[in-house]
Amino acid sequence: MTDPQKPRFKTDANLPAEAAQLLSAAGFDAVTAEAQGLSRAPDSRIAEVCSAEGRTLVTLDTDFSDIRTYPPDKFAGLIVLRPRNQSKPALLALLS
Repeated sequence: MTDPQKPRFKTDANLPAEAAQLLSAAGFDAVTAEAQGLSRAPDSRIAEVCSAEGRTLVTLDTDFSDIRTYPPDKFAGLIVLRPRNQSKPALLALLS
């Protein structure tokens, strides 16, 4: 059963799969977009699924930072990461 108090995350396909594993290991409910067949889905579809599931999307895609297209009040959360170094080790270090 899902704990309504536990934050729920979906990591976008532009993040390594290990990102969701890190979030899960920290005690969060986390899934990847890829695991749900959304790796090639348009942004609007990913946003729709996240909204319906009550999940915060974690992504590198700056399109999600446009509040006119993705109003914050319509989502559990949208986290757009913009690190200078986007290598896998750097991204995982940032999330941990």
